Amino acid sequence: MSGFLRLTLLTLALMIAGLAPRTAFAATPDELYQSQTIVTGQGEVNRQIGFKDCLDRVLVRVSGDQRLPKKPEMAALRDKAGSFVDSFRYHDRLEGIPVHDEQGTHDRPHDLTCLYKPAVIDKVLGELGSKPWLGERPRLAVFLTAEQGIRHFALTADDPPGQAMRESFVNATGPLLMHIEFPPASLLSGMDQKAERAADMASLDRLAQKAGADQALAGSIVWSDKELGWIADWRVAMAGKTYRWQVRGVSFDEAFRVAIRGAAQILSGNGQPK
Repeated sequence: MSGFLRLTLLTLALMIAGLAPRTAFAATPDELYQSQTIVTGQGEVNRQIGFKDCLDRVLVRVSGDQRLPKKPEMAALRDKAGSFVDSFRYHDRLEGIPVHDEQGTHDRPHDLTCLYKPAVIDKVLGELGSKPWLGERPRLAVFLTAEQGIRHFALTADDPPGQAMRESFVNATGPLLMHIEFPPASLLSGMDQKAERAADMASLDRLAQKAGADQALAGSIVWSDKELGWIADWRVAMAGKTYRWQVRGVSFDEAFRVAIRGAAQILSGNGQPK
């Protein structure tokens, strides 16, 4: 058997097993310099509201820095948010459903997508003391343990009860163009949930690479009746340092959004998430 054929068969086998090596993800400018929000109808008033939200979102999307929308300079920038938009488009979220009220399309929810020129957004970022995150965005393997009452489990790629959480986690990656993998159960063989929570990031990063990712995003979520939601703790390593952050009393959808936002902030070089 030739070396090329042997390599091809090995790669195919790894793909079938879910362990094929993957490269980090580099977004194109068209993908990176755009953002989306939901507005009611296509009227000018709600469009301007949407422009403001899209400006916040694109600045974070391009830079990875979650702190930007809270900067005091953003108030003046939002007042002229529409001036930064190169073009925009709508998508009716109820497309295919007949209009059934007096207001017609005025009250129908629409996705508003705004597209921007890189030079325009890069200039705004510079004014905010930030810069674009243009390098490859690492693919993260999610190592997550969950506790809800007597139910304890580790989220894996092939666990049917975890499907809703996996879908939610994937949805959380879209706004920041991050990409994730879930480890197959076989990769965690011999490691219980306590050991997974206690594992150092270097060990988890090695497992992440076996799962076809670049590094690990580790976390735990615990349901709290007192907090009326999940308590989520997250970890990511960068340049030999382990960063930790937490959110309390949230849905698991928000817990996963906090995980991705925090990871993006760290990996883009913008430091500790709040």
